[in-house]
Amino acid sequence: MIEREVKLGAGPAFHLPDLAGVVAGVEVGPPETVRMETVYFDTPDLRLARWGVSLRRRAGAGWTLKLAEPPSTPGKPNTTVLARQELTFQGGAKPPEAALEVVRAYVRKAELVPVARLSTVRRRVRLVDGSGARVAEVVDDEVSVRDGRRVAARFREIEVEVAGADGADGIITPVVTRLRGAGAGAPDPTPKHIRALGPRAIEPPEVSTEPVPPDATARHVIKFGLAESVAALLHHDPLVRTGRDPEAVHQARVATRKLRSNLRTFGPLLDVEWTEALRAELGWIASGLGVVRDREVLLMRLRERARSLPANDLRSATSLLHILEVEIDALRDRLSADLDSQRYIDLLERLVEASHSPMTLPDADQPAATSLPALATTPWRRLRSAVRQLPENPTDPELHRIRILAKRARYAAEAVAPIVGADATAFARAAAKLQTVLGEHQDSVTAQAWLRAAKVTGRRAFVAGELIALEGIAAEKARSDWPKVWKSLDRKRLRGWMP
Repeated sequence: MIEREVKLGAGPAFHLPDLAGVVAGVEVGPPETVRMETVYFDTPDLRLARWGVSLRRRAGAGWTLKLAEPPSTPGKPNTTVLARQELTFQGGAKPPEAALEVVRAYVRKAELVPVARLSTVRRRVRLVDGSGARVAEVVDDEVSVRDGRRVAARFREIEVEVAGADGADGIITPVVTRLRGAGAGAPDPTPKHIRALGPRAIEPPEVSTEPVPPDATARHVIKFGLAESVAALLHHDPLVRTGRDPEAVHQARVATRKLRSNLRTFGPLLDVEWTEALRAELGWIASGLGVVRDREVLLMRLRERARSLPANDLRSATSLLHILEVEIDALRDRLSADLDSQRYIDLLERLVEASHSPMTLPDADQPAATSLPALATTPWRRLRSAVRQLPENPTDPELHRIRILAKRARYAAEAVAPIVGADATAFARAAAKLQTVLGEHQDSVTAQAWLRAAKVTGRRAFVAGELIALEGIAAEKARSDWPKVWKSLDRKRLRGWMP
């Protein structure tokens, strides 16, 4: 379940106002008062809290795990609303293994221990629709933070919680307006356990990036690039484990690929044995993520293609694509086994260490502005040379290789962008456009190959033929488009930063 809520502060004199009529068609249920005893678990260094995650055991209600809120996006309509994935588990006094598996990337070899004990008096009012189903809940919590038998701190907060996304803003906004009018404080997204734990809980996650100063050494930039991708992998790991969201798999895969690319780009400044061992293990997990991602992209692509088929072919198309769905389920099971393995946990430990202390050579202490741009030039030269050697009608594998080289050139430019600036960023964007158009071609080639290999007969075979024809058209379009995109990239090769 995705929990959406707004938290408000409240003083001693605040009273919940009458919420009747606050939302059209919504009725107010009778007030309730409940007492709750809650224990929060975390590692001794509060890794979960610092990542925006919480794991709690509430007496009589079992275990609840809340994952971090997705990264904010420009233009987000209501930045005061917390939107977090909430998972519930049954279990005894110790954290359930199923919950631990979800946050394994954060916990790794550490132990989960009680870190905060809260006693709460909750006054609750439910808002229900005409059928009596709950659409929102408004609670007034008086919280006591306990240290043994002693009350270490007290605070009060008001919560407006809505389950689901449909119409959430249409409910939350008028309710919050009514509460603010009655004297509630401004929205404050700080969770209860963070208030209870204090300053340590709001420290940066164990892997985080620091701004790169203008006079940075190459080592500073290397550390920044590694930390950025390791943090992305750790953030998306629980989302890969808990859902069928292809975007989580995609972002985790991108993180592993960028790590491998950065280790390659910065290779002359890194210990070679350390680098190659790390790249090999990253290649292993990237492969597991990659096969899942590729098949999920294929499924989404063919589903979209199938919409353009005649109505009487849709049933056969659904049956055909079910074969792919079964294949994806098996690949996800294999990926889950990889993520639960000791090998992966060991890799994460090494990545966290690498983000803090990469094994650089003495030359990495030179100024980044003079030592790094040349390293980003090599992937570009390889790409340009490969394009110039292409025949007039390149084969599908040849175009696929150009895409891979374009991706390497892009990642290399992004790796030095913190010190080079906008010129490198502009070049990376142009390389990404080439990667995209050639990715469209490769996706079409892959789709045709899968459809031809599908062991189907009758109507499903006919539908496969229809889809192959549509993919053939898409591949030809990409073939005709990519030279223009390449010329644009070639013109944008910025000699100001490329030696």
